[in-house]
Amino acid sequence: MNKSNIISAGLLVIGDEILSGRTADQNINFLAKNLSQIGIRLREVRVVGDFENEIIVAINELRKKFDYVFTSGGIGPTHDDITSLSIAKAFNQDLILNEIAHQILIQHYGENNVNEARLKMAYLPRMASLLDNPISSAPGFRIENVFVMAGIPKIFQAMFEASKKELKLGCKIISREIKISLTESVIAKDLTDLQSEYREISMGSYPFDGGTSLAFRGIEEKVLEEAFLKMQNLIIKIDSKAIIEIS
Repeated sequence: MNKSNIISAGLLVIGDEILSGRTADQNINFLAKNLSQIGIRLREVRVVGDFENEIIVAINELRKKFDYVFTSGGIGPTHDDITSLSIAKAFNQDLILNEIAHQILIQHYGENNVNEARLKMAYLPRMASLLDNPISSAPGFRIENVFVMAGIPKIFQAMFEASKKELKLGCKIISREIKISLTESVIAKDLTDLQSEYREISMGSYPFDGGTSLAFRGIEEKVLEEAFLKMQNLIIKIDSKAIIEIS
């Protein structure tokens, strides 16, 4: 793909519960699919535990590397939710009581029910702007190119919808897939040669039980279809009955 036409993103998944295996992550697949639909390519995913320094290091590396960075997890009311403080430190900003976030919590819970734990969710980096949370009220936030969101999937998804209006959209990525009843080794050379011919197209090979799935991705539909058709013809030459499914 022409890298100049692709907007890139990284995802930082935060939480000991993910690394321990107690909680299965659902946000990676959601983010990858939804970013792809608006022309943004998820290029890297990192997972770190609830350790301040690891979060700071990862955020500072990712925000310099990609156009956008998304985080999931660690912005709740408990002692181990340290994402907001860590992000503030990564940007050398104070963590302050955000008055708008505070009022949102009061409206949702009632003033007498905003205890110390809940109030913790209104403390954000000084320069943060809010991301709406229509499900549980406590907002996510954005600071420069970093979007900080909850780990609970339905809240993460709602916050992502709020973030979309702030994203620069890229060229839509088009994808085609062909499933064949051949092993990777049989088509490896032809696929390698075709990739060399069409460098602007991303070509991937993914084995499954009984065959191989070949995925083609690009932003120029005409070029993508040309390369995809050539691959089909190469497969037919090897075995005319090898194609299982085209999508």
